[in-house]
This record gives sequence, C-alpha cells and structure tokens, in this order.
Amino acid sequence: MQAKPRPAATAEQALSAMDFFIATAHLGQQEMAQRLGLNVTDLLCFACVLKAGENLLTAGDLAEHAHVTTGAVTGILNRLEGRGFVTRVPDPTDRRRVRVAAQPDAVARVYALYGPYYARLDEIFADYSADEIAVLTDWFARTTTLALDYIEELRTRDAEGN
Repeated sequence: MQAKPRPAATAEQALSAMDFFIATAHLGQQEMAQRLGLNVTDLLCFACVLKAGENLLTAGDLAEHAHVTTGAVTGILNRLEGRGFVTRVPDPTDRRRVRVAAQPDAVARVYALYGPYYARLDEIFADYSADEIAVLTDWFARTTTLALDYIEELRTRDAEGN
C-alpha cells in the first residue's frame, strides 16, 4: 500500500497523543480484565502465557515476562488457576518444576472479547504502508524497552531508599 498523506505533527503533539492513548488503553485493559473476572496484572500474566503458546512458561519465566516478583506470581497463578484460566502441568525435564498452560475455554473467552477490538486495529493498520508499519513496530518495541528500563530504574531507586 502507498503511504497516505498524514497531517504534520510535532514531537510535543505526538507525546500528547501517546499520553492520551496510554491512559485510554489502560482504561480498556481494566474494562477487559473486569469482564473476564480478573485484575489487570492477572490479565497481563495470562497474556504472557498465551504469547508463549506451546513453549509453556515456568512460574519464574512468567514473573520475568510480566515483570513481577516470583512471590507475586504465586498468588497470580493461584487466582488464574482458581478462575479456570490456567493449569499447572509437570515439567517433563524437571519433576520438581511445573509449567503453566492456558485452559482452552479461557483462551476462547479472551479471543471472543478481544477479537472485535483487534479486527478494528487491523483496519487502522491497513491504512499504513509497509514502511510505516515498520516505523510503528520499531517505535513500539523501543518505547516498551524504554518503559521497562525506567520501571526497573525506579524500583532500584526504591530498593536503595532514594
């Protein structure tokens, strides 16, 4: 697809639009989580399990992917398992460890809820050229890394008492 003409924008306008998008997306995640009977952190963890697919995560893997403590992930897994979203399965290579698998019924519920939203996002992406999609993907990846690095910096400061 050929790139469509876009209105000019400053970095300040882009930052403002991003701030509003993040706030709106956060509200959307809260709405989705509530409809599924979860909190946002539990929903994030379930999304990590879904993203892993057949490469089932351990509790430690999940903590790392979701950027939560290993202590917190135990409660998260208990809630997800209790609500029928995941099951713990024995690790085939280490009997002392378990891995986390998504429950098919929960996967279907999540896809049913998110499907119409993602279809609308696909329509928006269809308005962009391959080069523009590459820029968007690069921006999302780089700003995600920046955000995670900053979160870690803040947590380190807190741990050091600053």
